[in-house]
Amino acid sequence: MQAKKKQGLFSGFLNNGNAYPVLTAVAAGLYPLLFYYTNNYKMINSWGHLGYFVSVFLLFPIAVFFLAHKISGVNLFKKFQPFVLPFLNFFFFFSYLNIALYAGFNWLRTLIIFGVAVLLAFLLRKFFKKIIGFQLILAVIGIFTLAPVVIKQLNYSKEWMAQPDAIEEAVFKKKPNIYFIQPDGYANFSELKKGFYNIPNSEFEYYLKENNFKNYPGFRSNYAATLPTNSAVFMMKHHYYNNGSDFTETIDARNVIVSDNSVLRILKNNGYRTFFLTEQPYFLTNKPKLGYDFCNFSTEEIDFVTTGIGEPKDVIKPFDNYLETYADGPNFFFIEIFNPGHITNTIEDSKGVEGERQHYMESLAEANKKLTQLTKSILEKDPKALIVIMADHGGFVGMTNTGESYTKNTNPDFVNSIFSTILSIHWPNGEAPEFDKELKTSVNLFRILTAYLSEENSYLENLQENGSYIIINSGAPQGVYEYLDDAGSVIFKKLS
Repeated sequence: MQAKKKQGLFSGFLNNGNAYPVLTAVAAGLYPLLFYYTNNYKMINSWGHLGYFVSVFLLFPIAVFFLAHKISGVNLFKKFQPFVLPFLNFFFFFSYLNIALYAGFNWLRTLIIFGVAVLLAFLLRKFFKKIIGFQLILAVIGIFTLAPVVIKQLNYSKEWMAQPDAIEEAVFKKKPNIYFIQPDGYANFSELKKGFYNIPNSEFEYYLKENNFKNYPGFRSNYAATLPTNSAVFMMKHHYYNNGSDFTETIDARNVIVSDNSVLRILKNNGYRTFFLTEQPYFLTNKPKLGYDFCNFSTEEIDFVTTGIGEPKDVIKPFDNYLETYADGPNFFFIEIFNPGHITNTIEDSKGVEGERQHYMESLAEANKKLTQLTKSILEKDPKALIVIMADHGGFVGMTNTGESYTKNTNPDFVNSIFSTILSIHWPNGEAPEFDKELKTSVNLFRILTAYLSEENSYLENLQENGSYIIINSGAPQGVYEYLDDAGSVIFKKLS
């Protein structure tokens, strides 16, 4: 009886003459909204984003559809009324899907969608209510797809962030200005000379040595991407990709990196001003609350729909201005530049193995130029600075695209191309601590620096192990695998 009643309601919906402008608008926007949230949740997990997307994907089309339907009821436009809602539905539905897929607006694609919407409105008008039903079914599927993503976020445990000692209460005995410069994807000098790279870079390596930087051969990252690496770096702890519970971006990573973390707490407890300068707002896409005192991006200038990657913003000039304005210190600068970066992410955009390698070489030269400018500015004004140049991961050179890294491959050149990272440090007065030999992977960087600045060696008792980890999707059961062990040897061990 219940099934027959539902069937009757659906049949009545299909066969009556009512237009349902509000339902038509909801059908156009709801599935694209859910689709976008499912695929980008960690970039847009704020109340501000929710309000924006509900307004744009639901409230705005409801207003437009309702108004258009009313206007088309006027005698002058009466003959167009049967086509108005179908056209608007197709146009908005495909326009929103376009935004969801490409995270942005494009005039050419919009014009194509306009033409397709006009054509479909004429061809499929008689089947329009069935299409609305199909769109609503898609939305129901979208709810079930999004629900696990949201539940995973809500159940996210922050236990991994707990420190095993009182390092957050460390008291610095010396307080130099600290400059943490992160060139994206910059492989270690030792790896650039061999393996899949074989890239000449001796001029910049020599420049650093001449200016009393100490280079650390064989240094590497613990993770294969920017967000998981930096969340581990600033918490000085392993998260193991959320213990294998997440196979995309690391949960809550942006908030960990720029809002609140162990490193920022230590610095603020020791009276440091904190500055975050970046060429791209990649860490800021979800508009997190900033834990830094100064940033060269304001949340207002970051679009709600964005990948966080676009035209790079200059960091050199604002950095020089900050150096002049806040010369007294102590200051901590986190400066992120997006050169040399890594090879392309997709096979469709790939220039092939050698083409990608050549592009990396060109971008490496640009990185050297920026790093030279930054370090020269620092050393001229602050010769006793603590300057750390450390990348987030390698450049993935030797592959056609970064997607290959998710397939099992235990070739040492392949693995080191992912994890090898530059580490070069200008120690104040050229005096590196004896325990700098412990600088092997990025997760332990700030614990070692804290021990150095506080002159408290007990913090070294809780160094994290130096394994390097990656997510594998093919060639082996899906999961998080240890690719390099504590000694830097290639292994392939699935985490339990």
